[in-house]
Amino acid sequence: MSNLQAQTQENVEFMIEVIKTKLKMASAAAMQASHFNIDQYEDIKDLYEVVASKDKFSISEVEALVSELGKLRSK
Repeated sequence: MSNLQAQTQENVEFMIEVIKTKLKMASAAAMQASHFNIDQYEDIKDLYEVVASKDKFSISEVEALVSELGKLRSK
């Protein structure tokens, strides 16, 4: 596992890929890791930790998490 204490673009990309995989996002192709900025690192890490800590998600949880992920995307 990566050292997620280091705020690198590589870690941002790793966390986004894990989030997309665990949430089984239908629109995963549209949610590319390169669309996320290192400036939101802590927020992305918080979201990653929530997703990584659970094995299953309800539909409403997935919708809320995807919504939060969308807010973190670079414009």
